[in-house]
Amino acid sequence: MIIWISRVTAMTPKFLDKSKFILSMDCPTKLYYHVRPDEYQNLKTENTFLQALAKAGYQVGELAKCYYQDQSPHDLMGIPIEEALAKSSELLAKENVVIFEAAIAHNNLLLRADILIKRNNRLKVIEVKSSCWDKSKDSFFKKRDPGIDSKWVDYIYDIAFQKTVIEKAYPSFDISSCLALLDKNAKCPTQGLNQKFRISRDENGSIKISGREQVTSEDLKERLVLEVNVDDAIQYVRERTRYRDDLIFEEYAQLLASHLNRNEKMLPKLGKICASCEFRVPQNVLDPGKKCGFRECWTHAAGFAGADFNRPSVLDLWSYLKKDQLIKDGIYFIDQVEEKDILPKKSEVKKELGLSRSERQLLQVKIAKDHSGADYIDKEGLSSEIATWVYPLHFIDFETAAPAIPLDKGAHPYEGFAFQFSHHSFKEDGTIWHADQFLNTEIGVNPNLSFIRALCKSLSEDEGTIFRYHNHENTYLNYIHRWLLRSGDEIEDKQELINFVQSIAKPSSGVGGWEPGKRCMVDLCKLVELYSFDSSIDGKTSIKKVLPSILKKSEYLQNKYSQKIYGKNAEIKSLNYDEPRAWVVKDGGDIIDPYSLLPKLFENINISAEEIELFFDDDELREGGTASIAYMCMQFSEMSGIEREHLRNALLRYCELDTLAMVMIVEYWFDILS
Repeated sequence: MIIWISRVTAMTPKFLDKSKFILSMDCPTKLYYHVRPDEYQNLKTENTFLQALAKAGYQVGELAKCYYQDQSPHDLMGIPIEEALAKSSELLAKENVVIFEAAIAHNNLLLRADILIKRNNRLKVIEVKSSCWDKSKDSFFKKRDPGIDSKWVDYIYDIAFQKTVIEKAYPSFDISSCLALLDKNAKCPTQGLNQKFRISRDENGSIKISGREQVTSEDLKERLVLEVNVDDAIQYVRERTRYRDDLIFEEYAQLLASHLNRNEKMLPKLGKICASCEFRVPQNVLDPGKKCGFRECWTHAAGFAGADFNRPSVLDLWSYLKKDQLIKDGIYFIDQVEEKDILPKKSEVKKELGLSRSERQLLQVKIAKDHSGADYIDKEGLSSEIATWVYPLHFIDFETAAPAIPLDKGAHPYEGFAFQFSHHSFKEDGTIWHADQFLNTEIGVNPNLSFIRALCKSLSEDEGTIFRYHNHENTYLNYIHRWLLRSGDEIEDKQELINFVQSIAKPSSGVGGWEPGKRCMVDLCKLVELYSFDSSIDGKTSIKKVLPSILKKSEYLQNKYSQKIYGKNAEIKSLNYDEPRAWVVKDGGDIIDPYSLLPKLFENINISAEEIELFFDDDELREGGTASIAYMCMQFSEMSGIEREHLRNALLRYCELDTLAMVMIVEYWFDILS
């Protein structure tokens, strides 16, 4: 069985559907830009194939449908909207029916319901989401304050919209609403279930999901997807919450629909949400003939002129939580912020060394006020930290995945595993080499055991200090640790591997565990945050921002890496580059970002890593999102041997540059301190 999902819904623009409604709840002005893709540039790519791999929604949706197969469901997936509306109306005239992708409209409001169940005069609408639900502790409501928890609010808006439309279209029915969510505590009943929901695309970009016909009763023995009633939460957002112009839920939906129907833009309301707006397109990447919605909003609502968009904005104030209040007070630029706006809470304890969060923010304000463009380096703090390092230094980076539908029998939804690592080493005499790497490309196999064995072997030859960048590696070592603990005694070196993990990682909060060993990984990102501030990137600490910046600043790195010294037989040994190469390459005098020199992971898709990051809501998933999607592509889609080999080579080089970038950061510091 192959399920086809149309890339573009065949519907007239006058309908406000649930996806447009959710977009508008985020920001109603976006609706105007969203329905004009030829006029306004949108950084949130419409590549539904990659979005499907990232979100896993289609696969979870197909799994959810499997639990209703014995009820003779009618699947309207892929049917044009006019036909689906007529067919849904016909089916709902029956006494008992189950419909997938039912279409229901009222005036200019439209929905396609994932699952609709009718039993006599009762209707149950079910919206399938790929998030997890823990029955023992999760709630849609906030724990302390009144209102819906921000984690769930978009989902509640979604299903509330659907229930509202159905009530208007079928006022005589008794309607209940549920979210279908992955059960966090459920265990996958069989091996290889995830391979029965393979996702790919045709030449037109439409998504297809195949393999559902292979699902057996044993696969469904323990439900991974559960139904959670949301009627109370819906009642709250419809009756106790007020929206733009003090409107209730239904009135606001009609207001949005009327603006859409009249081709009118709703006036913008500025706030911190503007920082991550997909219509905030830098001028240097704005396509010819396209407009920037962000610029229109801020021109209209804040009176910005051309030069104001180049002035440091409070939207980019590092890790600042009160941006909305600043904007409400008419403070739009960092150089307008005062010390009193940032003064630390009494509870913030000053560290002996390193910048606190408020100190980084104050430093950013000072740099903006005096227009110095200066960088900050805490040489004393860095020197103190470096004095504790043991050579040779080891720099590691993991690429990981967490499939919604588990790989293994007994595994939980979104149970993470690591499929790749890169490892660079650095001797005290300055010798650098790409020491090791690992990449699993076998389909449907959990790589945790082979991964951790390879990592243990790679890092056990000496007692040198190990570096990671941010929390990602530590998080996934905790996943592997839990996986090892529940594994059977057939793993002969099980205890050795457990001891290794405990020696280099610290237990995640709330996990309970062990005392970190003397080789516990050092977070290089945290050191960047504590001991430096790079004004050219507004203090950002992502390695993909830091590397290009330090290359532009460091004469030492430019002189060294402009030479072809990196390759299998070059001065710095590489495991993936046969011919010697330079990493500092100039274009018209400007140094090219090294990451742009890598082969594209998605060869036939013009999409950047920044755009892919927008697919993820969770910071941990976003950390390695590009590689994760590439791996999922290898696992779940149909591809030729040539395509698979291209993706394998690209993944190896992608990960290799991440650990080389860590080396370059340390070299940069050594040069500054020398």
